[in-house]
Amino acid sequence: MKRYLVAGLLIWLPLGVTLMVVKLLVNWLDGVLLLMPEHYRPDQLLGFHIPGLGVVLSVLVVLLTGVLVANFFGRRLVAIWEKLLSRIPFVRSVYSASKQLAETMFSDSSQSFRKVVLVEWPRKGMWTLAFQTGLDVGEAQEKTGRQVVNLYVPTTPNPTGGYFVMAAREEVVELDMSVDEGLKMLLSMGAVVPAHKVAELAGDSVNP
Repeated sequence: MKRYLVAGLLIWLPLGVTLMVVKLLVNWLDGVLLLMPEHYRPDQLLGFHIPGLGVVLSVLVVLLTGVLVANFFGRRLVAIWEKLLSRIPFVRSVYSASKQLAETMFSDSSQSFRKVVLVEWPRKGMWTLAFQTGLDVGEAQEKTGRQVVNLYVPTTPNPTGGYFVMAAREEVVELDMSVDEGLKMLLSMGAVVPAHKVAELAGDSVNP
């Protein structure tokens, strides 16, 4: 009986978690429709609500924006828009940081979130997974006189929340696992370890 129960859980648990995450994402993007005037919202025009319509509209808006800014006229509009935002004190800082983050993450040459590392956190003797987000020389490197790496330490099981820390390069242990494998390990709270690592550890235990 226990064996069958576990087998059933192995099927339904990951499926349930996946559906829950998808539902949260769809509901969040559907909330974008609330930004539209009430009389122009699809549910008001059609007379009924279509789940996931916010996802479709969000993708279309992003796609059309990309098409627009790909030409000279679109780039000019963006330049004018950014010039206006640069005149607003607080908004200027937030927009500039967000734009730089997006350019870093989506750039083909970017090294952001390309490495999974181990760092002693939150104290010595305790290790946690982190993602290297940068290795640029800046004031922190200059003031400390050491090569400092920028790290994002995500929380578990919700990796979208976490901490930004800077650590000396020699105090960070680089791992061979991919970012996808690192995320799986985090989301499973350590229950899922990359298969090839499990095999290596098993071999080490057999051949000390």
